[in-house]
This record gives sequence, structure tokens and C-alpha cells, in this order.
Amino acid sequence: MKPIPHLLRRGFAVLALAVWPTVVCAQSTPRWLTLPDTPSLPPAQQSGHVPVNGVSIWYASFGSGDPVILLHGGLANSNYWGLQVPALARKHRVIVMDSRGHGRSTRDAAPFGYDLMASDVLGLMDRLGIGKAAIVGWSDGAIIGLDIAMKHPERVSRLFAFAANSNPSGVKDVAASPVFSRFIARAEKEYEALSATPHDYKRFLDEISRMWASQPNWTTDDLRGIKVHTWIVDADHDEAIYRSNTELMADTIPLAGLLIQPEVSHFSMLQAPQQFTDDVLRFLERKWE
Repeated sequence: MKPIPHLLRRGFAVLALAVWPTVVCAQSTPRWLTLPDTPSLPPAQQSGHVPVNGVSIWYASFGSGDPVILLHGGLANSNYWGLQVPALARKHRVIVMDSRGHGRSTRDAAPFGYDLMASDVLGLMDRLGIGKAAIVGWSDGAIIGLDIAMKHPERVSRLFAFAANSNPSGVKDVAASPVFSRFIARAEKEYEALSATPHDYKRFLDEISRMWASQPNWTTDDLRGIKVHTWIVDADHDEAIYRSNTELMADTIPLAGLLIQPEVSHFSMLQAPQQFTDDVLRFLERKWE
């Protein structure tokens, strides 16, 4: 399957070549090796905690229109979507939520698992009266979106899955990445600032790591069962996900397209926020025959 064409084509390529020497001089560190600051969310029209599956899930809602749910990555929180929400909320009702145990949401004694976190998303949708929504997920959030699309397709209008893996063998050794190491250290400070259990980060990290070591574990038959229009998206310099696994999912899911974002890594929404947002908007506006 060929990747969905990106904007760098023909005239755009000529322009890029014309400015390339300036870009090289102005930016000594490639952007895929940077970890820009975590943004803040804009003021919400509605936010708070709701009880779901025995825990308290924090969410915020922005704008109006067809609903779009943004699901963050593991160890992170909803603030990471702060650079995407304003543009998306111009035409859509945008909902962000902190996954159980992450950010401002609480957890119980149940082990972390993608099925359980997918159930939390559905529970929040029920609480907010949302029958069906587009889902934009990053990393663990993309896996949660795939889980919902696989098992509850009636609740998903379309799925933008960035930096997901279908099984643990699709994940690289992130310990070798200085960018990922900085993210894990930052996540600890954010956890301490936001969590109701601010001193439990090490236990939280250990338990999430155990989930990553064994989940998800989908077969190609599982992936073929996804009947939702999906874009499988990743970065050309993703330090966490093997390209072969990304391409496997795009080739196997019947209604999937493949998009590889240029000059970014697992943290694309921070490194190139306009590019990431434009891709999401293009996906949300996509018409299928």
C-alpha cells in the first residue's frame, strides 16, 4: 500500500529546496530529536470529572459540531493536545480525556489494559450522550481507538491512529532514545503536578510497562475485522514503533490508508503541530465513495 501523499510535492519541493540552506543554518538540531514543551489546553466550554467503571475520569469539551475524541499516549495527559484543539474546535465538538491513572483521572486496583481503557472511553461517551464519534489517538490512545473500532465499530465514525502497534514485537527499545528518556522524566513531573496520587509515579510506570510488554496482541484476523475507515499514521523518525508493524496494520485493515509524516518522531504533535493538525483536519474532511 502506498502512503497517502503529503504536501511536499512538485512546487512545494522546489520551495523547500530554495529555503533548505536557511533551515539548516537556523536549526542545528533536527526537529525529530527535540521535545518541545507540553502545551496548555485552551479554556474549555465544559470540563470536570465523571464516574466511569469505578474510577473518576477527567475530560474537557471544546467547540460544537460532529464529535471528535482525542486520546493521548501512555504516561501523558490531555494537555499534549493543546496545539490541536483550537483548530479542530472551529468545526467540531472536541473532547479530550485523561486515561485512567493518567493526568487528572484516578484509577482503582484493576490492572491496566487496553480493553479496560477502551471501556472507559465508551463510558465517558455514554455520560456525555455521544453515540458515535471520530477518534484521533496517539500511541496508547491510538491502540485504544483500534480496540474500540475492532469491538464496537458502531461507536466510531472514523479513526486516525498515530504511532500504534498491533503487538509488543512492533515496539522498539525506547531506552535507547534520548528523546523518549526526556519524555519519561517529564511525565514524572507532570504526574506529580496533576495526579491525585502524586507520589505513585514509579509504581504507575512499572504497571504501564507491564501492559506494554504483553498488549496489544492482535492477529491479522483481528485487524481484518476492523470495518471503520482508518488512517494508520506514523512518523518517519518514530523512535518507538517499527515501520514494518505500521505497514502491516495499514495493509491488513480493509478500509485503511497509510500516512507517514516527515521529519518528526513519536512526538509529532509537539514537533510539527501545524503539520499534525492539518493531517487530522484533512482526515476529518475526507469523503469516501
